[in-house]
Amino acid sequence: MRRSLGVGAALALASCGPAPNDLTLLFLGRSPTAQVANVTWAPDPDRSRLVAFDGNLRIVRTIADPRFATPMAVSRLSNGRLLITERTGEAVVFDPAGSGTPVREWESPFPASLYTTRTNRDDHIVAARSPYFVQFVAESGSEPLLWRLDTMGHPTHGIGTIHIPEVPYLAQLVNAGAVALDPDDDDAIYFAPLVRDEIVKFDATGAMLWRAQRGLFRQETDPKFMPSPPGKPRDIRVAHAIVNIALAVGPPPAKQLYVLGAQDSGATRLRLDVLDPATGRIVTTRLLGTPQAAVAVDRKGELRLLNADSLLGQAPVTGRETFGPPFALRTLAGDTLSLAAYRGKVTLVNFWASWCDPCREEFPHMAALYRDFPRRDFDIAAISDDVDDGKMRAFVKEFGPPFPILVGGGRMKGTYHYRGLPYSVLLDRQGRIIERIFGFGGAAEFRRLRETIAAEIGAP
Repeated sequence: MRRSLGVGAALALASCGPAPNDLTLLFLGRSPTAQVANVTWAPDPDRSRLVAFDGNLRIVRTIADPRFATPMAVSRLSNGRLLITERTGEAVVFDPAGSGTPVREWESPFPASLYTTRTNRDDHIVAARSPYFVQFVAESGSEPLLWRLDTMGHPTHGIGTIHIPEVPYLAQLVNAGAVALDPDDDDAIYFAPLVRDEIVKFDATGAMLWRAQRGLFRQETDPKFMPSPPGKPRDIRVAHAIVNIALAVGPPPAKQLYVLGAQDSGATRLRLDVLDPATGRIVTTRLLGTPQAAVAVDRKGELRLLNADSLLGQAPVTGRETFGPPFALRTLAGDTLSLAAYRGKVTLVNFWASWCDPCREEFPHMAALYRDFPRRDFDIAAISDDVDDGKMRAFVKEFGPPFPILVGGGRMKGTYHYRGLPYSVLLDRQGRIIERIFGFGGAAEFRRLRETIAAEIGAP
């Protein structure tokens, strides 16, 4: 679950300040960044947005969009466009020019992917198994480790071979990792597995050019399944040590390979290793301590370690954007309800489907929330995106929601471009977005939601 404030689509600041220090942000939190002209773009997954920094690391722009549920990495394409990796492994090609518009989306070629690019002559795109969203999927030993993609996100050929552990269902976790391309070397691909102590450089054919290790473990072992907690047989846990989190090739003059990793098995204390990209030799190591650091380099190639939360705290609060496009949908009773009918009330627009397990968990919480406030102040527009009318009606019969159900007929994702279900948007009395809610966050989420609704109702 991610909660994102309903800020406007774009923000531009025009303020005076000192002469630029030519700082380039490499990592914000655990995410790699991308530089376009004199601006560095970074994902802000906790707030479901992209953030742009100038050479003084001041925020000069933010972009929010329903497609950005949890953006985890950003890389530069030609013509100044951005390729954004979502936590699900899906990707969004985005044009930040003007107000910022999406160009296209694509599904992940794997259960999850992380994307990186090189744009020295044309767009080269490589996908690796993502460290941000791991699913337990058995794979054969002939599966490539990395894939080259065309500009539409379709795999063209594989690079390398995955490592198959003793339990093959852990193959996805073992091979999840960070990836980077060298902007000045067509043959260089850097890869760092999530849970193994190594950084590898491949050429374009997948041949290993060098392999570096930090010496973190006396004996490195594959991840292992752990017993499920009492009363939670479906809670799958795995014992493993997170080692690598993100990679970046720094700007001139140093042009080093920067590896963001962990100095403890739970990745609560981060470390930064700087490697010579030609040999893999570790040049320096800096312990960051905090799990939310920001790493930048200046024009001399010197490292700057900063607090990520402080950098993100610069963004001012902007006006709320209007929710849209407006809907007019049939209810199960045969009536039509439009967005305009909810104007004057604080409204939770909720998108759901009968096949969505988190939606089933969420519905009782929504029913309780609906009963907590009078209809003159608060309402819920629950929009089913089911294609199968029978399954939708069976779901409604099972849960008996006290609020009306609107029939989306499988068209809602194409209209509102949300990343997954459930997806909710909380609107104020004027139909403007207070916040977006991605996924289901349990009772704690609904406690916070009640507080937000009560404050909004009581606002002058």
